[in-house]
Formats: sequence, structure tokens, C-alpha cells
Amino acid sequence: MSSSTVSSKRSSKTASKSGNPLRINRFLADAGLGSRRKVEELITGGKIMLNGEVCMDLSAVIDSDKDEVSFEGKPLSAKKQMMYLILNKPRGYIVSRADELKRNTVYELLPDSARNLSYAGRLDKNSEGLLMFTNDGDMINKLTHPNFKVEKVYRVDIDRKLNRSQLDQLRKGVVIEGGMTLPAGVFVKTETDTSMTLKMVITEGRKRHIRQMIEAVGAKVRSLRRLQFGALRLKELPLGNWRPLTEQEIRYLKHTPDKGRSKK
Repeated sequence: MSSSTVSSKRSSKTASKSGNPLRINRFLADAGLGSRRKVEELITGGKIMLNGEVCMDLSAVIDSDKDEVSFEGKPLSAKKQMMYLILNKPRGYIVSRADELKRNTVYELLPDSARNLSYAGRLDKNSEGLLMFTNDGDMINKLTHPNFKVEKVYRVDIDRKLNRSQLDQLRKGVVIEGGMTLPAGVFVKTETDTSMTLKMVITEGRKRHIRQMIEAVGAKVRSLRRLQFGALRLKELPLGNWRPLTEQEIRYLKHTPDKGRSKK
């Protein structure tokens, strides 16, 4: 077992007097470990080392030029070029850096320089479509936190034709794991006597969210594809391919307003 001292409060031995002060959660997010919520879990879970000691202090302020911060034994640096890209995920790939069952992961489709990027907006193994990857923790938080109500657009093929009442249920909200869903945009694109294709627009994202919604009205998803995430669109990006975001896309995402936060 490690003999490292665990610290849950500020100490002059833990962090230097900062000439270039930075909250540790911001530093970790900038270093590409995920959103601020994610990195706070790493801190409170004792996963972060600061100057050779375990740091569990969310209020710690560090000097990024002097203090040594590490995760899983690897030194971290916030001084890196920000990367932003999107992938058109194929079916059969899981959204994870590694898998115990040796299944294909989306990181196998990315360039080597992007292997340490975090993702925004998970898709399950059998779903396709737009995934964003970045080392900008604030951007991930802005895209995924419920306060920002970022719209996600899906094409959903289902195994039966829904009636008007069932479509209205989806629009108003249905009960899935975690409670009632928020109102959603639901538009019929095509239909037959035994199938239907829907365009669905949601502003939240729980595990198997769309699939659970469809199951709640008595149908099953045959195929699911995310077409849009906020201002990001797949357009003509081929399945299994990636591309960097344009400067215009990055600027737009950074200036997306928080639609859900109170203006008190």
C-alpha cells in the first residue's frame, strides 16, 4: 500500500504560494481529464497527487508553473493546445478508451494525438452518429450540463407505427430510469403499417435515453443515429471518420448561452 499522506485541507506543504494561481479543478479540466464535475470526483476519490501527496481539497489553488500535479503516476500540464474534433461513430464500437471484453472502442478510430481526449455525449454500442472529443473541460461541461439545455438531434427507426396519443406522450414526457423526461421534439419523417422513422430532439441525456423513451410507448428502436449536437452537425462526414472543428464552430460553442440558469 502507498505511504503517501492524504490531505483533505489546504497546507503550505501541499501547494506553493502561487504567482500564477489556478483552482485545481480548472487545472485538471484544462489538462484534459474531463469536465469540472468529473475532475472533482477524481479529487475527492483520492486520485490526484499534488507535490507528492494525495490532494482531496477541492478548494486547492496551485501555481501551474511550480506545483507538480499527477494522475495515475503521470504528470499533468494545462499548458497544451486545445483540440476539438467530431467522429461519426459506427455501430459496434463502445465509447470508452479500453474494454475488458476486448471490444472495439471509438478511440481506435481517432488519430494518435487524440487518444487522451475526453468525449461529450456518450452513445451506446449499437448507436451511430456524432461524438465530440476535446481536452477542453469547460466545453464538455457546457455541452453536457443540464443547465445549458443543449439540443441533441436523432434519427430513430422503430419497429411499429405509433399513434397520435403515443407521439404526444413522447413529446410531453414519459417515465424512464431516473424519472420523467423533459418535453421533446418528435417529428414523423416516414411511416408504414409496421415501422416509423422519427426525428427526435432532446436537451438531456441519460443512459439509453432515446431507447427507453421508445420502449415506454411500446415500441423498439431498430436503429439510432445522432445527427446534431448543439451547433455541431455530421453533414457529409463518412461513417467511421473524424474531422477537426472549424474555428467558427468553436467560437459558436464557446458563446452558447446558459438557457437554464436563473437570472436572479
